[in-house]
Amino acid sequence: MAVSSNRVPLSGLARKLVADGLLAEDAASEAFQEALGKKIPFVRYLVENKLAESKSIAQAASAEFGVPMVDINAMELDNDTIKLVNRDLVQKHTALPLFKRGTRVFIGVADPTNLQALDEIKFNIGGGTTEAVVVEWDKLTKAIDKALEDTDTSLGDMGDSDLEDFDDVEVGSSEPTQQEDSEIDDAPVVRFVNKCLLDAIKRGASDLHFEPYEKIYRVRFRIDGVLQEVSRPPLALAGKIAARIKVMSRLDVSERRVPQDGRIKLKLSKNKAIDFRVSTCPTLFGEKAVLRILDSDAAKLQIDQLGYEDFQKDLFLKNLAKPYGMFLVTGPTGSGKTVSLYTGINIINKEDVNISTAEDPVEINLPGVNQVQVDERTGMTFPKALKAFLRQDPDIILVGEIRDLETGSIAVKAAQTGHMVMSTLHTNDAPQTLTRLQDMGVQAFAVATSINLITAQRLCRRLHPDYRVPIDMPPEALLDEGFPEEWVNEGIKLFGPGDGGAECPSGYKGRAGIYQVMPISDAIKRLIIEGANAVQLADQAAAEGIWDIRRSGLSKVRAGVTSLAEVNRVTVE
Repeated sequence: MAVSSNRVPLSGLARKLVADGLLAEDAASEAFQEALGKKIPFVRYLVENKLAESKSIAQAASAEFGVPMVDINAMELDNDTIKLVNRDLVQKHTALPLFKRGTRVFIGVADPTNLQALDEIKFNIGGGTTEAVVVEWDKLTKAIDKALEDTDTSLGDMGDSDLEDFDDVEVGSSEPTQQEDSEIDDAPVVRFVNKCLLDAIKRGASDLHFEPYEKIYRVRFRIDGVLQEVSRPPLALAGKIAARIKVMSRLDVSERRVPQDGRIKLKLSKNKAIDFRVSTCPTLFGEKAVLRILDSDAAKLQIDQLGYEDFQKDLFLKNLAKPYGMFLVTGPTGSGKTVSLYTGINIINKEDVNISTAEDPVEINLPGVNQVQVDERTGMTFPKALKAFLRQDPDIILVGEIRDLETGSIAVKAAQTGHMVMSTLHTNDAPQTLTRLQDMGVQAFAVATSINLITAQRLCRRLHPDYRVPIDMPPEALLDEGFPEEWVNEGIKLFGPGDGGAECPSGYKGRAGIYQVMPISDAIKRLIIEGANAVQLADQAAAEGIWDIRRSGLSKVRAGVTSLAEVNRVTVE
């Protein structure tokens, strides 16, 4: 090789790798020169060009220089220790402070011969000593990315806001006092709140919780339906953080004794904006604020993205094509009911159709749809909005939620008089929806003749396709879990969440819907009129081949979309 004549004398880690037979001498010399020319670490060059495995390099370095090797994925890193070192140094040297013992700070590095890194970090700490600990290159870089992301939501190292602008939407009722004004203009608090909002969007969160307690203050994101703690700012800042959120959403900053609702519009770019629905509530140790992210892109999902089985999708589309009747979606809060309704609205939202909606609140703006914000304080209630709609030549009416007899009665009458009515209820499954309406006081005959279709739904977390692991279960256990015997006889391969490290610690990514889609057949109508209970209605639906929520979930498990544990979490066996 041409390199041989100009070979650089090997020393340190390169020499050890050659001595161990992990690299040829010429290859090591060439790699060393290339890394030097590109101004990147030698270990990084080896790993990225697949000249040696990260684990082998770490083992060789540990053995040669007598430096302990650790598995960083098995450690719980401390943000306070990480923040001892300037983030620029961490990134420059790919060196991460792992833990502290007395005055000694242990630094995770891939190459312990990088004495310049240890000296600069020691100077940055301003006292004490630094000791190297060997970590595999690929694990170290992922841990650094994760650590810096976590500490971004701390008040200590935060830089200027990445956000372009905020548009405050809801109009508040008062101006802050001089003391409150100084609180909410506190620059670190402003940057902290802004950073939390941006991080929640980047990580795909649906809600943000800002929570004061007696001795701690914490921030949690709901990601894929599960709350995760992301930050613990100083407790002394609880009032300032609450005040900042209230100012952004134009709420009354001076009122701390009653709950308030507001809205924030966050401009990410000239063409992209995301709304937050804000709710504050006084608790024992301060005001808790919960922000719901309202991303208009969620309303533009195609029906194939929702997760319906093919036969369920056909029932959904067939119902939308009907000229009148009622289509109900039911499920707990956060189960995707609004997205399902909006998906249906988008399918039928055409120039020749008049669509009106009454919502509390209007979460997502839909062009071409007449949306009304329900507000009890101004007297704009669901019944009043529905009565107004019926005088405005509607084709399709969407009621955000049927909460009482008056709303239910008007919706049923509208469905019976030539309108398509879409709405939601909070029940556990489709049969219970039929009895719930009767419990409100809607007559059985009206229920039976007005409703075309009921969809009950849940959201479960999807397994990350790269990290899912197979799970063995005996046939008897599968049958006990509710899998149909024919599925078990055909053979079922189950998967569970694997350890995705810093990239995907839970083993899950994204969510999928599981559904019970129940058309109201003539047999079910007769049972309703005869006063059947929810159990009898469910038995009739099952006899007609309608899958319940549980069976739909088990179908997702069978397809490898989610795990049995996740379906058990969101459904009742």
